[in-house]
Amino acid sequence: MRIIATCALVFLCILGQPSQAFDTRATAALVVDYDTGTILLEKNADKELPPASMSKLMTLNMLFEALQEGRLGLNSKFRVSTKAWQMGGSKMFVKEGDSIAVEDLIRGIIIQSGNDACVVVAEGLAGSEAEFANRMTKRARKLGMENSVFANSTGWPHPDHRMTAHDLVTLATRLIRDFPEYYPYFAEPSFEWADIKQANRNPLLQMDVGADGLKTGHTEEAGYGLVGSAIQDGRRVIFVVMGLNSTSERAQESERMLSWAFREFSQETLFAKDQIISVADVWLGAADSVGLVPQSELSILVPYSNRDEVQASVVYQGPIEAPIKAGDEVAQLNITIPGLSDQTYPLVAADNVDRGGFLKRMIASAQLLSEKVLETAASNAQ
Repeated sequence: MRIIATCALVFLCILGQPSQAFDTRATAALVVDYDTGTILLEKNADKELPPASMSKLMTLNMLFEALQEGRLGLNSKFRVSTKAWQMGGSKMFVKEGDSIAVEDLIRGIIIQSGNDACVVVAEGLAGSEAEFANRMTKRARKLGMENSVFANSTGWPHPDHRMTAHDLVTLATRLIRDFPEYYPYFAEPSFEWADIKQANRNPLLQMDVGADGLKTGHTEEAGYGLVGSAIQDGRRVIFVVMGLNSTSERAQESERMLSWAFREFSQETLFAKDQIISVADVWLGAADSVGLVPQSELSILVPYSNRDEVQASVVYQGPIEAPIKAGDEVAQLNITIPGLSDQTYPLVAADNVDRGGFLKRMIASAQLLSEKVLETAASNAQ
């Protein structure tokens, strides 16, 4: 039997101005709250598009994995090939035959968006850029980036080189979460190599918006894009914009999007860890019910305009048969918020419930038999 217990969650105090739907000029866009995973804005987020230099994030992911696994260190060096030296577009200005430390190459890719630095890394890790691109695509699949295909390490225009806004947010989330020791490179304002100092191309780093990453991109085919992240008051937002028309439009749209994401949503704590939300019926137990609690503090992101319309329902298959151990996942909490996707959280048993004694089991069995007899009689009567 599937049992639903509904409990209304009402936020009586509505603060701020009503949130407005965000209308972006980007071809594709996605805005996600980092901690909760709540999608705040989505436009063509699964459309496969040329990512330009934003796909360099995958090159960095491959390099960070190698560092984290101990296959190389920040002081390890890769030699510059003729191909790397001859790369056009944005450059770190490496010289053929030089050996360059991994840490310098990281800065050359992140800050200077160096196509030459990417090729140096690709050849250093995989022997050739073609093999490296193949590995990038395979690794992307394992990381859940189902719609990403890499033809090179740089984002250089190629008909098969494609990513989605969704996959870019997945990748950005991984870089922030899994590589905290390397993520600070994304916030560095400038880097000098070969006596040429270049500023970080991320326009948000120049603004007072809490930005600390990640990567811009531009080609004639792709337009102007940005994978960005910022923290305000302890809350992080990750976003992607693709297909904008100019550097100024990219900067303005990104700043406007971040401002909206932080201004129009609030983080609300619904329940503390181990706080009993509801109770579930127990079958053949020493107790007739068990409390249901969240595994950890349960917080959600709520639009200011809809804070009085949050609804919650507890769902479980029951009655739940004893014995039950405290901490067993036995139910789920479904949260519905107008304007956002529904959210589901596991609920666990608050206490142990042992099996009932012989007499209690006999009584329960008799009750069940009686109910089935009545159901059969009612069915036959129809």
